[in-house]
Amino acid sequence: MNNSDTVELLKECDAGVKMAVASFDDVLGRIRNSDMKELLQKSKTSHEELGDEIHSLLDEHGSDEKDPNPVAKTMSWMKTTMKMGIDESDSTVASLITDGCNMGVKSLHRYMNQYRDADPASRDICGRLAGMEENLCRDLREYL
Repeated sequence: MNNSDTVELLKECDAGVKMAVASFDDVLGRIRNSDMKELLQKSKTSHEELGDEIHSLLDEHGSDEKDPNPVAKTMSWMKTTMKMGIDESDSTVASLITDGCNMGVKSLHRYMNQYRDADPASRDICGRLAGMEENLCRDLREYL
C-alpha cells in the first residue's frame, strides 16, 4: 500500500467533510421546516464524527489535516448568500445542499480513482462519506 496515496485520500476526505460542515452551518439557521432542520443537523453530526475518525487516521500516518480550498469555500458561501438573498425558502436550501452533495460525490469518486493505492481503511472512509452525501441528496428530494 502506498502511504502517500492513503494520506492524500484522507486529506481530501477531510477537506470535503469540513466543506460540508461549513455549508450546514451556513444554512441551518435559515431552515423553517423542523424535519428538514433535524435531517441536516443529524447529517452535520455524522460528518463531524467521520471527520474525527479521519483526523485520527491522519495522526496515525503523521500527517496534518487539510482545509477546503479557500476559493471553493468562498464561492460556495457567495452562491449560498446570493441564492438565499433572492429566495429564503427551504427549497432553496435543499437545492444548495443537493448541489454540494453532488459535487462532493463526484470529487470523492475522482479521488478514489486517483489514489488507487490507498489502504482499505481510507478507501472505506471515502466510500462511507460518498454514501452519506448520496443519502442526504436523496433525503432532501422531498424539500426541493
